[in-house]
Amino acid sequence: MHLLPAIDILDGRAVRLAKGDYAKVTVYNEDPVDQAKRFEDAGAHWIHVVDLNGAKSGRQENIAIVERIAASTSLRIENGGGIRDLAAVQRLYDAGVSRVVLGSALVTDKAFAEEAIARFGDLLCAGIDARDGEAAIQGWREGAGVPAEELVARVADLGFGHLVFTDIARDGMQTGIDAAVYERMASVFGNPVTASGGVTNMDDLRNLARVADSIEGIITGRAVYEGSLSLEEALAFCG
Repeated sequence: MHLLPAIDILDGRAVRLAKGDYAKVTVYNEDPVDQAKRFEDAGAHWIHVVDLNGAKSGRQENIAIVERIAASTSLRIENGGGIRDLAAVQRLYDAGVSRVVLGSALVTDKAFAEEAIARFGDLLCAGIDARDGEAAIQGWREGAGVPAEELVARVADLGFGHLVFTDIARDGMQTGIDAAVYERMASVFGNPVTASGGVTNMDDLRNLARVADSIEGIITGRAVYEGSLSLEEALAFCG
């Protein structure tokens, strides 16, 4: 398991949303590049970056910030939000991003998803966010009309080897992790998944460690920013 502290970028700032609600924004750092450097200084090797403007609009709006993070740190970057064409994937690859997350396009543009996985292979990661068992798209504002487990199986068939699965109801709420959800999704996917949504403290990491064979990575955001989870302790635990 590796730990990925999260940087969600909205209007150029590092923020967190509560349950994906753009009306419930907490700003943690005016400069996402500075935040990335802080995570690196704390010992992080990976970060998870989301362009929230892009997730909402369907086009990357903060890619220049991601490029600055890549140029200013040695962090491995997992980046998603608004990636809807091959040119965007190529630009992130050229910037040195380690993993590119496709989200809404998995539902809205299957042809693009197929072409992207054929061209970029292991660089790509499927990002599936679920609320009440249904996949959500367009920055979590819309239900996709597809059961989450069905979409997980679909992207596995397309050839994706990495998956970030987010439990929207728990994201940004610090309500704790339901490890069984990720264990089930990993079983459907056929590979370990990255768990996102609800990490509050070390107990959540211990719960996920009990199903470690199902977990590739763990994303944490608000808990690290607000201090209920020590980043240094969490990094040491995850190894």
